[in-house]
Amino acid sequence: MSDKHPLHISKEQVQEMPLAIFDGETIVVEHLSQVPEAMRYLNRQRVVGVDTETRPAFRKGEHYPVALLQIATLKRCYLFRLHLLGLPDSLASFFANSRITKVGLAFRDDLAALRQRTPFEPDNCVDVQSMVCRYGIFELGLQKLFALLFGKRVSKSQRLTNWENLALTPEQARYAATDAWATLLIYKKLCGMKPLTKREVENLKREEHERQLQHQQEVIMGSENALNNKHRTRE
Repeated sequence: MSDKHPLHISKEQVQEMPLAIFDGETIVVEHLSQVPEAMRYLNRQRVVGVDTETRPAFRKGEHYPVALLQIATLKRCYLFRLHLLGLPDSLASFFANSRITKVGLAFRDDLAALRQRTPFEPDNCVDVQSMVCRYGIFELGLQKLFALLFGKRVSKSQRLTNWENLALTPEQARYAATDAWATLLIYKKLCGMKPLTKREVENLKREEHERQLQHQQEVIMGSENALNNKHRTRE
């Protein structure tokens, strides 16, 4: 993989890759009595991967608060069922702890959703989307980022399932843990790579802009050709 060129991958390429699954310990936390033990473990960490899940809304104006919070290390992932727990003060303090790096993807949205449950001031919370451009990568989604960096596919099959079910299914738990773990792996991988210079990044941004313009023109031309062919067929 080159650090000198923007990296792209198609959905078709991703689907051909082997599946990546978190195979560490997954612990579902759904009673307040389980929280202290989980926080003792998490507060000893230096960096963790974070993700959230929310019950999907299919009607206009329908909205649900964040239902699940996943916090992963390389070997263990805690799944906090927030629709049952709320956001305990110990978890709010965890996100405000400057000593622990919390890593997410599109993290601002996740933090905003968490703060609606219990207010806190985030500290040392890193969004990998803000890092990737420095390495010549212009994909921002978890699935494509993971595929580019590790050559494996993260499943998104459970994304639109009901995260407020009476019990999480094994498939939901595996999916949720994998997302948080994959985010942590991406962060660690980027930290081990040499970032580009400011000039290299600017050059790549220009190239990326030109690539997008060319793609848009090809789409427009393709649509016009299809329309012209349709008219000729009618004639």
